[in-house]
Amino acid sequence: MMKIEIYTNETCPYCKSIQEELTKAEIQFENKDTSEHKDEWQEVMNLTGMFNVPTVKYNNEFFAPGRDFGNHIQLINLLNSKEKSKYSDSRRAIEKIKTLNYNIGQAFQRMDKLLKQIETKLNIK
Repeated sequence: MMKIEIYTNETCPYCKSIQEELTKAEIQFENKDTSEHKDEWQEVMNLTGMFNVPTVKYNNEFFAPGRDFGNHIQLINLLNSKEKSKYSDSRRAIEKIKTLNYNIGQAFQRMDKLLKQIETKLNIK
């Protein structure tokens, strides 16, 4: 049975919802309130660059809302399909950076195309 850690705070309704859905899915988790685990939470934020809760730690990987999952269904599917990678952390990091660079390039190309369309319409008038 999978065991995860979930960083939450007591005023977060989304955290409570995610915890309820994990319980329904019979996924065991250790809740770590960020106000009680301040130093540990600070390390997580420093590592991920994300400050959102609920942040989930599973197999020494972190999953943040918005970045890695958009709702409880996506999170549960992600956790159920996640296996330990056969590749080193550095190899995986390089591949993720390459993917990120590609996606950023694609976004800039789409934005450039849209700006050119706007510019064309403005010059017509």
